[in-house]
Amino acid sequence: MITRRKYGDAGQAFPIYITVVGGLLFLAFAYLAVGQAAANRNGAQTAADAAALAAAQDARDQLAGQWVEDILDPMKWQDIFDGNVDGLSPSCWRADQLAAQNDAHVEACAPTDPLGYEVEVETDTPVGDSIVPGTEEKFAKASATAVIEPRCAFELPGEDDGGDEGDGNDVLPLPQLTCEDKNWDLDPNGPDALLPGSEDLFDVHLAD
Repeated sequence: MITRRKYGDAGQAFPIYITVVGGLLFLAFAYLAVGQAAANRNGAQTAADAAALAAAQDARDQLAGQWVEDILDPMKWQDIFDGNVDGLSPSCWRADQLAAQNDAHVEACAPTDPLGYEVEVETDTPVGDSIVPGTEEKFAKASATAVIEPRCAFELPGEDDGGDEGDGNDVLPLPQLTCEDKNWDLDPNGPDALLPGSEDLFDVHLAD
């Protein structure tokens, strides 16, 4: 009698065991699906951040190049630092490159005000098969904005600065350029001798 009851209890427990194991497996697959979706989303955000920064950095480099070109005309400096420069090339091609390097593609890219770039991307790889219906065709999307901010300040010389006006061939001294905690004394007779780089002139970072 005792032996039969023992086997009977085991037979009753087996379906419960199967149910519990099945539930645990379902939870495991559900957590896996959530993890896949989170990883895909994180990958999309990484691609968007990199793409926006790349586009903004390309625009920054163009602005710095324009400043070097106009270094002897300080009256143009402020417009350059404000991004008010005609003829800059679009920088979204850099966003395309960086998105592709992160297994994504750019859905939208445009300059922003204040100066910067906003980019939207979509991953090239879907979440994949899971217990959640439709994930095999679900692609993650993300957006990011990178801004360009001038790091330098200067004061234009007064009208009576620059010495005598004899023959009109005197070269006026360039304003001292203060970039964060560094001062640049620029020589108009040799502007390529020592100049701040683009990263000294402008800061590029993701918008908060």
